[in-house]
Amino acid sequence: MSIQPPPISFFIPENAPFSAEQRAWLSGFLAALVGPDASGATALSSGEAGAVLGDAKPAVPLASNDEAPWHDPAMALDERMKLAEERPLAPKLMAAMAQQDCGQCGYNCADYANAIFLRKEERLNLCVPGGKDTTRMVKKLAEALSAEGPVTAPADATPAAPAIADAPSRGRSREQPTTARLLDRRLLNGPGSQKETWHIDVDLSDSGVDYEVGDSVGVFAKNDLGLVDQIIAMLGAAHTTPVRERTLREVLHEDVSLGIAPDSLYELFSYVSGGKVRDKARALARGEDPDRDAAYIDVLGAFHKFPTIRPHPEALIDALEPLQPRLYSISSSHKATPGRLSLTVDAVRYIVGKRKRLGLASTYLAERARPGDTLKIYVQKAHNFGLPADPSTPIIMVGPGTGVAPFRAFLQERHATGASAQNWLFFGHQRSSCDFFYRDELHELRQKGVLTRLSLAWSRDGKEKFYVQDRMREVGAELWQWLARGAHFYVCGDAKRMAKDVEAALVEIVAAHGARSTDEAITFVASLKKAGRYQADVY
Repeated sequence: MSIQPPPISFFIPENAPFSAEQRAWLSGFLAALVGPDASGATALSSGEAGAVLGDAKPAVPLASNDEAPWHDPAMALDERMKLAEERPLAPKLMAAMAQQDCGQCGYNCADYANAIFLRKEERLNLCVPGGKDTTRMVKKLAEALSAEGPVTAPADATPAAPAIADAPSRGRSREQPTTARLLDRRLLNGPGSQKETWHIDVDLSDSGVDYEVGDSVGVFAKNDLGLVDQIIAMLGAAHTTPVRERTLREVLHEDVSLGIAPDSLYELFSYVSGGKVRDKARALARGEDPDRDAAYIDVLGAFHKFPTIRPHPEALIDALEPLQPRLYSISSSHKATPGRLSLTVDAVRYIVGKRKRLGLASTYLAERARPGDTLKIYVQKAHNFGLPADPSTPIIMVGPGTGVAPFRAFLQERHATGASAQNWLFFGHQRSSCDFFYRDELHELRQKGVLTRLSLAWSRDGKEKFYVQDRMREVGAELWQWLARGAHFYVCGDAKRMAKDVEAALVEIVAAHGARSTDEAITFVASLKKAGRYQADVY
């Protein structure tokens, strides 16, 4: 009687760059190669198996939200990179992103990282909310990537790159925007407000696009001509100087970013200067901050810092970053207002030194673009942010300030479709007298039964500041009852503080009214996120 040899198995270490399924498959594959076949003969020796596999590198893990403890927009870049320091390059690239999944780059954070890692995306400066710090870190990691040579990724894990759209699909991606027309705008703040927030209406009738509630719109703004002319004056050039087959003024107005000065601008300055001036420019290009002001220096500020430098206009344009679109949550429902799109926009204005600085897209929409003007836009489909499929599912929405935008759209949609579910909105701002956006609309929706509950929080009306998360705690028992009945929970607004504070308040509410420990409450909230019942649109 012949004795069959024991089955051969291969141990794939836990820290090998494979998922559990990939480890199991690879172990079985190698066992089949070197193990006995049905007749008892050995299929391949270990050396022969190595020859079959060749010298190709194994598939390496890509970035994923499932294994990303740094996927938190409130976490600082250095903290995120610390968490990712032992990970492969693709997850490290993801950790460098702003973690907002905002879509301005044309991807979410993980897919943008994977596209760079797989050499499917060459542009390293697309993360608008991450700013120069993210761009610098991504470029550093890309240099390490180049040194590694070709990579192989799991066949089923290739990220979806933004496709170049054909004509009928224009307006569906930043790669192929469409045109729409600015209809009108109105100021939402009353006298005495310290804010400047605008309701913007856009005509889509000739754009060829529509949208779903939860989507965002990307706006390609134009630079302030006053800023453009100051830069041209610092160059000592003529407005009509030819650059890229257009005039210098046109290119500075429409094509390049005049925001925070990029490292490449300082590199250019170092090439056309000498002595201490060159040393300082080189230091800034390396990411150093000799005068502790680099975080605030825009392109015009860089010329003020180096007033004797006048590079050639074409060299300047080559050194500047492309002008990136800005994303805004859509604050209307296409079902309620066909052919029209609304935005809720804070106009950003601030002082640095003695100069007034302007938010690019916000002040473009608030003042520079005129009603009737053509806007270049595209619709960015929502990434896990939208109404429940079941119209009878109750929803809880937390949206202070401009964070109310998508929830105005949600309420319009539910009204237009006759959805039967209950809807609860938490809204807050500074002062009830002048910062209660859409007051009349919300009261009308309450009267019609569309808005079941409206909970308000005003941070400057009392002696102590009071925020939406404080109001949540006050009504925590009722909020828990809604969650227990299957309500979906939404938050929109500031990623750095508000969204984090709202989540902390929700954990407290679950623990206090759901008879759970803090750890169990944290797990419960995490399960809501995994099930799609807790969704965030933060910026």
